[in-house]
Amino acid sequence: MNGKKTLRREPLTDNALLMVIAVCIFTAMYAAAMLFLGGGFLRVQQFFNILNDNAALIIVACGLTVVMIGGGIDISVGGVIALVAMVCTVYMNTEGASIPVAVLIAVGIGLAFGVVQGTLVSYLGIQPFIVSLAGMFFARGMTTIVSVNPQKVALPAFKQLMATKLEFPFLGYYGKKGNLIPARLELGVVVALTVLVVMAFVLRKTRLGRNFYAVGGNPNSALMLGINVRFAKFCTYVISGTLAGIAGFVLLMHTGAGNATNASGAEMNAIASSIIGGTLLSGGVGNVFGTFVGVLTLATIKAIVPASGLTEPWWQSITTGAMLCLFILMQSVVLGMRGKGKRQKQ
Repeated sequence: MNGKKTLRREPLTDNALLMVIAVCIFTAMYAAAMLFLGGGFLRVQQFFNILNDNAALIIVACGLTVVMIGGGIDISVGGVIALVAMVCTVYMNTEGASIPVAVLIAVGIGLAFGVVQGTLVSYLGIQPFIVSLAGMFFARGMTTIVSVNPQKVALPAFKQLMATKLEFPFLGYYGKKGNLIPARLELGVVVALTVLVVMAFVLRKTRLGRNFYAVGGNPNSALMLGINVRFAKFCTYVISGTLAGIAGFVLLMHTGAGNATNASGAEMNAIASSIIGGTLLSGGVGNVFGTFVGVLTLATIKAIVPASGLTEPWWQSITTGAMLCLFILMQSVVLGMRGKGKRQKQ
């Protein structure tokens, strides 16, 4: 009208909508913790500690998100993380060890699991749950074989790497003695955020990433469009395995020791984080930034529960389970209403 074109605002995609919901819930949760619990939640270092403690989970959850977008599942990642941490610990306690070689070992182990599992799922048609379950048992068993007792890394260069932190004095706080304590981030967080950005780029800006969404949404339609469905699924497992290897090294940078019980339950936490962040188990919908928010949400719950006086360990499990059910229900309702609205318009 009057010679002016009216701009039509496009509705949010399912990916964007579910991520916005996750961001809003996390923001409200953290704000409530700051308002009602105070204490450490009022300091930036509390948020940084969440990132420091969950850098490895952020990385492996990105890999799980890719697999779930492609319509698969991978529950072997926790075992791979533990195996990588143990093998790298044993290696760096030998004479002549170096950090670059340890990194290559970590990536190589993760890549090997990804290639084997991707081949079995994509080209031999074996159910992904069975394949990754076998991978989990194999990785946990190998972790026990590699080492009998927990070991700390003795390599001086690695100890120095662990001690290196990014400091932000302007985000710090003053201690009881009046000294400024800067906020500190570990190098593992830098690795995790780098992986997050790279995977977001791959999913959104590359043809392979778009193929993941197409294959997860409808494999038959993707095949009719000329997409190599098997290769796309194979790549999702290769990415997941490789990121699990990187996560294992990042976890070692945080703990400094290999242990057969490392990353216990990491696969379930990664799946839960992906779901909370808006990734659908049915495939075709997901966002790594939403997964990042999902990791923060889970970690915040684990910090809020004991701060509220519920010190028994089962309260964290109950709260996490309730939150996961809430998000799954919310996803079902929201996407169901959107689908109904689209059908009515047609």
